[in-house]
Amino acid sequence: MEAMSLNEIREKYLTFFESKGHLRMPSFSLVPRNDPSILLINAGMTPLKPYFTGAETPPSLRVTTCQKCIRTPDIERVGKTSRHGTYFEMLGNFSFGDYFKKEVIPWAWEFCTEVLKLPEDKLYVTVYQDDDEAYDIWHQDVGLAKERIFRMGKEDNFWEHGTGPCGPCSEIFFDRGEDKGCGSETCTVGCDCDRFVEFWNLVFTQFNREEDGTYTPLAKKNIDTGGGLERFACIMQDVDNLFEVDTIRAILDEVCRLTGRVYGANEQDDTAIRVMTDHIRSTVMMISDGILPSNEGRGYVLRRLLRRAARFGRLMGLTEPFLHDLSSLVIRESGDAYPELRERQEHIRKIIYTEETRFAETVQQGMSLLEDYIAQAREAGSSQLSGSDVFRLHDTYGFPLDLTREIAAEQNLTIDEEGFHSEMNRQKNMARQALKDKGGSAWGGQALPETIDRNKATTFTGYDVLANESEIIAILSGSESGDGLVELEQAEEGQAVTIITAKSPFYASSGGQTGDIGVIRTDNALISVEDTTKTAENIWLHAAVVESGSVRKGETVKLEVDIRSRLNTARNHTVTHILHKALREVLGDHVAQAGSAVSPDRLRFDFNHYQAVTAQERDQIERRVNEIILQNMPVKTDVMTIDEARKSGAMALFDEKYGDTVRVVSVGDFSRELCGGTHLGKSTEACQFRLLSESGVAAGVRRIEGVTGPQAYEISRNDNMTVHEAAALLKCSPDDLAAKLTSLLDKTKQLEKALAAEQARQTADAAGDLVGQAEDIGGMKVVAARIQVQDMDKLRQAADNIRDNIGSGVVILASENDGKVSWVVMATKDAIGRGLHAGQLVKEAATITGGGGGGRPDMAQAGGKDATKIDEALAKVKTIISGKLG
Repeated sequence: MEAMSLNEIREKYLTFFESKGHLRMPSFSLVPRNDPSILLINAGMTPLKPYFTGAETPPSLRVTTCQKCIRTPDIERVGKTSRHGTYFEMLGNFSFGDYFKKEVIPWAWEFCTEVLKLPEDKLYVTVYQDDDEAYDIWHQDVGLAKERIFRMGKEDNFWEHGTGPCGPCSEIFFDRGEDKGCGSETCTVGCDCDRFVEFWNLVFTQFNREEDGTYTPLAKKNIDTGGGLERFACIMQDVDNLFEVDTIRAILDEVCRLTGRVYGANEQDDTAIRVMTDHIRSTVMMISDGILPSNEGRGYVLRRLLRRAARFGRLMGLTEPFLHDLSSLVIRESGDAYPELRERQEHIRKIIYTEETRFAETVQQGMSLLEDYIAQAREAGSSQLSGSDVFRLHDTYGFPLDLTREIAAEQNLTIDEEGFHSEMNRQKNMARQALKDKGGSAWGGQALPETIDRNKATTFTGYDVLANESEIIAILSGSESGDGLVELEQAEEGQAVTIITAKSPFYASSGGQTGDIGVIRTDNALISVEDTTKTAENIWLHAAVVESGSVRKGETVKLEVDIRSRLNTARNHTVTHILHKALREVLGDHVAQAGSAVSPDRLRFDFNHYQAVTAQERDQIERRVNEIILQNMPVKTDVMTIDEARKSGAMALFDEKYGDTVRVVSVGDFSRELCGGTHLGKSTEACQFRLLSESGVAAGVRRIEGVTGPQAYEISRNDNMTVHEAAALLKCSPDDLAAKLTSLLDKTKQLEKALAAEQARQTADAAGDLVGQAEDIGGMKVVAARIQVQDMDKLRQAADNIRDNIGSGVVILASENDGKVSWVVMATKDAIGRGLHAGQLVKEAATITGGGGGGRPDMAQAGGKDATKIDEALAKVKTIISGKLG
């Protein structure tokens, strides 16, 4: 066999299955779509679950993909061996009720022996122990000798995950030679050594596992195969592990160049090199799919990977950010297969650089806290840092466990790793529960009654018309048990129902746009539609209330969208497109949509950016959007293939999966985006845009909220009225309002300054009077008095003044403001030497007046609630001082 590059193997695989009638689909995003059971796509078939379950119709009954995957069950182990990695690519070919074992097994053999030209005497297969059909195909149809076919038990060769679709599987192994084996005479397929490598798994999904544990045959059998691209490459390049594969080795070699280390020289360096090599691949792929570093969910996984790589870089002497430069090599090696990497290169580099810089700051902050924990452990006579403290460092500051362990060891301390892992498991359990609460299993579906035909999607007419007639297919109502929807034959006045029709002009909520509202009419009924949604099968659900009359299943009705609501929604949706392009013009091409919400009342647009938008930038953005609105640009929608759309320069969302045919919405030659929403005909129909607010919603994500049309007019009108009212109050014209306010503010500042000076003079005078009233208690000057000042700052100033003037002694001052008591106690060094402690004295005084506080021996402050007890408290403190000094 001839050596092949990883990129070449990928292309040959996909091309081969295209020749077998498969549709080549691009890799799905690493972000799962409508699947709350996982954080990240971790297998080739995972994003195809809706096709296997029938929840969605596949674009073809035969599909082939190379899917990006991330697995992070134990990140800390990655790097310690050359076997573990977090990012990999999974080759797969799939059949949704089309072909089965008779086709897929010979195809797999053909690809291995004729395309890859693997030596037949190096190939072995396994089958499930009871799967005679697969055994016979391998032996009789393919011609594989019996001694090369191994029957395995359920644990090895039967794929299932709880209840649902499952079935036997057949795995293909490559014999790497005796020199890679364990040396045992019994070494064969299934041995744990490195000789026999499994590289392709053919899963025959032919059963459904029921709740009682029984298996029933599926009406339509499926094929789900998965082969690790890196494993294929290891075999074709005759290398020992994934870090030796050409595209990955190129990254590893660059890491070695940056660090000045030699791979293979020592295990400690090798671990660090492998961590950086693996984690930068995962990091680049995750960011390219729109994931941003954060402290929860998949963003937390990204942050851990990125910071762990940065941490090992610091251990290797890389004190400056380096991962953003290393990302360019990942993009170079994988950019042909995943062109979005090149499109988003600057965005990827910026996110990595920002996070790496923040981590450097985090390490500095964490070091300060760690030093405190070490000091506390020493004071307590402990030789161990507590697990809760170590976890707090890790969870709050992202401080790596191994860094804490290493620094503690340098101080001859250990860490309570059991306590740390206990805290970590508690957090994981909370996260798992939160994930369950969000929506349970990925195999679940819409809770429609079984009587509804899920193959009959609603025909949406709302792009072209705002009213149409249609037959009512079903009337649904919530069940008494709350478990789902039940079907009704008829709905009466006052009843809340969900109505399904064959056709509908109502837009169903999706893509950030809210569903339409309106009415459904018959000759004797009026039904108010309050929201419109849809199922995964594109069945429109009109949430409605019967306002008058009654309506029956099968009846022909007229559906009418609320024109004003639709127009206002279209205004806001079209303007989000204009806003997106304006943001890129003003802030830079790194800006990408991270979410949106469009309703009749307002728009919300989330986007990637790394700092707050300045007032000047906000003004530029709002001005630019309104410029485009006023240019009366045509808003045009074209339907084309996804490839045509991308070639036309249309922008698409990171985590959205598009079908073969897409709608491209253009605002003149200014903006061009893939979008399934409803829009204006001309940009001027938006009338006006007002930017209401700009804020941060997550690390690296900003949010703009705004309004258009009538709402924008009302805000402008109210602003104008406010300006005129303010001008009338200040007896000036609106044009002179800013100058008038500036003049008034200047005068106010001057008056405040004069007032502060007068208050300071009065405080000094009062303090001076109290100096002369100092008592001698046990040979020590004591000033214990009530003084009237404006706030705690003034009270401290008075105490400072008295202490400096008496030179030696104790000052106890109380002040009352709005019924609340403030206390300050100060003691000079010689007073402290004679046993007086300001913190203890102030605590006694505050307790009597119904409060609390404390502080240092030389200065302390406190508060109280009962001003009537001030004199009693002052007398008590003097008694305490007398007792101490007597």
